[in-house]
Amino acid sequence: MAFVGEAAAVAAGGAIGAVMRYGATMLATGWLPRGFPWGTLSVNVLGSLLMGIAFVLLVERGMPGSGWRLFFGVGLIGAFTTFSTFSLDVIALYEAGASLRAGLYVLASVATCLLATLAGIIITRSF
Repeated sequence: MAFVGEAAAVAAGGAIGAVMRYGATMLATGWLPRGFPWGTLSVNVLGSLLMGIAFVLLVERGMPGSGWRLFFGVGLIGAFTTFSTFSLDVIALYEAGASLRAGLYVLASVATCLLATLAGIIITRSF
């Protein structure tokens, strides 16, 4: 598949995934108690579940082709939540026998992302 076709598959899936994320977050916000990021937690868990399903169907079982992997995995699920890709990376490391690396990746990702978010807030607030 040429780059333009691949990019179109990612863009189409991404547009749908972003709208799904917004809708799911709004539903969770309306239904669940305030004071906890239920919407984010919900989409991260659901996105991780969907990534596991997509991985088995599209990668392990080879259905139906790379265009659909890009549409679902990178586009739709990726826009719905990037946490799903992180989760798949951790599982891949673990299944490859790299348990220590998987654990370090989890710790490094969470810690550095929190620090990067804090740095962005601090830097931006200073202007």
